Amino acid sequence: VRRDYAVLSRALLVGASGQLRNRATTAGNLLQRTRCPYFYDTNQSCNKRLPGSGCAAIGGFNRQLAVIGASESCIATHPSDMAIAMRLLDAAVETVRPDGQTRTVALSEFYRAPGNTPHLETVLERGELITAVTLPKPIGGTHVYRKVRDRASYAFALVSVAAVVQRDGSARVAVGGVAHKPWRSEAAEAKSKGRARAIASVLLDGAQPSEHNAFKVPLVERTLDAILADTRA
Repeated sequence: VRRDYAVLSRALLVGASGQLRNRATTAGNLLQRTRCPYFYDTNQSCNKRLPGSGCAAIGGFNRQLAVIGASESCIATHPSDMAIAMRLLDAAVETVRPDGQTRTVALSEFYRAPGNTPHLETVLERGELITAVTLPKPIGGTHVYRKVRDRASYAFALVSVAAVVQRDGSARVAVGGVAHKPWRSEAAEAKSKGRARAIASVLLDGAQPSEHNAFKVPLVERTLDAILADTRA
């Protein structure tokens, strides 16, 4: 992984804590709940915890929460660092159903949009298990994972960016900390060629920040700009 999928290795190393990384599983990481602090507070309304009860985060403190891909029912973000890198690398999830049937689901199709049913987070059916996660052939280029957070360890990302940058400035980019799933846009990548503003404007087209997290939109651009500048150095 370190040799062929360096962006994934780097994402893993900044996730959670050493103790959790040594105990966690790949499937468990992908299946962790898309959540926010209000999910844990039983005194607050949460459509994930109790469907139909409302979303306290929308009118509450939402600095950490989604700026794109959210709904009127939920603005939580997916916390996984590993999933961001895997989405960039076009990973796929292999599963088995209770009747023994198997299928393969691209990670790009694995997470559901919150819509009116944010408690349904993935396309897995009842009793369906993840048996493997696969990656395609390695991608050449400079692999980078940058996580912007409030403290140096054991903190979810305000914004995270996984990127594989080529010598001509073109790049694959996936972003975390901004949506209910790893956020990627092939249309944004087509506009890359070393232009962070062009990538960010397409990647976050349609963003709808809440009261406390509008800073995330320019932060994505600045983080991309720093990554592209580093790879040119």
